[in-house]
Amino acid sequence: MSFALDEVTLRATVTGAGPTVLLLHAGGERRGVWAPVADRMAGSGLRTVAFDLRGHGDSSGRATTLRTFADDVAEMVAREPAPIVVAGASLGGFAALAALAEPATAARVAGLVLVDVVPYPDPAVVRPWLDENGLSDRYAELVDDILDSGSDLLAAAATLDLPILLVRAGRSPVTDTDVARLRAANPRVTIARVPAAGHLVARDAPADLARILSAHATAWLREPGRDPNGLPGPVAPSTVPRLAGERDGDQPNQPDAGEQRRDPRPPEPRRQ
Repeated sequence: MSFALDEVTLRATVTGAGPTVLLLHAGGERRGVWAPVADRMAGSGLRTVAFDLRGHGDSSGRATTLRTFADDVAEMVAREPAPIVVAGASLGGFAALAALAEPATAARVAGLVLVDVVPYPDPAVVRPWLDENGLSDRYAELVDDILDSGSDLLAAAATLDLPILLVRAGRSPVTDTDVARLRAANPRVTIARVPAAGHLVARDAPADLARILSAHATAWLREPGRDPNGLPGPVAPSTVPRLAGERDGDQPNQPDAGEQRRDPRPPEPRRQ
């Protein structure tokens, strides 16, 4: 699957059938990182669309500003039958937040999953992490633009009237202060933890991430307003199993208490 924007072609892989989840990868990655996640989500009756972002993988073009990526994401959302769920990791999460700042785009989305990314990260923590992973020089202009956009992205998150799930990795540049700032901005933010994963959760823990995404996307898309634990209101921390390092308000990286158990042998996913 692909589409053209001016002189740029954006390419995607479609897996499965059912309600749609748009998957947006991190900077320096490509859509293939989502493949093991998408295969598992297909077994839960979900259709996923994983794009190579502009200038990544098989997509052409280049971008040095977050606005360009956000415009691409807005077009991706507009081309899918609403409602959909959007899940973005790192750069993909920033682009999703910026795109959803537009009410017309947000109106087509049932829920947002931020995979180890927050709108207003601490540059003093992020820049050393980028240096260690060889990304600072490669994406210098883009990094500067994103970090300079923190207040605008936080304001965008604050205005979203839809559920937001933050998936936190155990080894991550996202700090507790970052998370507290996001939660203070929007009370609809909930947390799920994947303690064994680093920042690139889809690569480190695809099975855990697929379970989390499937549970929340199914609840948001098929039964709007339903909590993924099957409870009538916000999750009570005592109703779900805990993992080491979890605190009140967190959700576990395993099937929720009310999640329907499925055959562990999922049907063969359909790819386009």
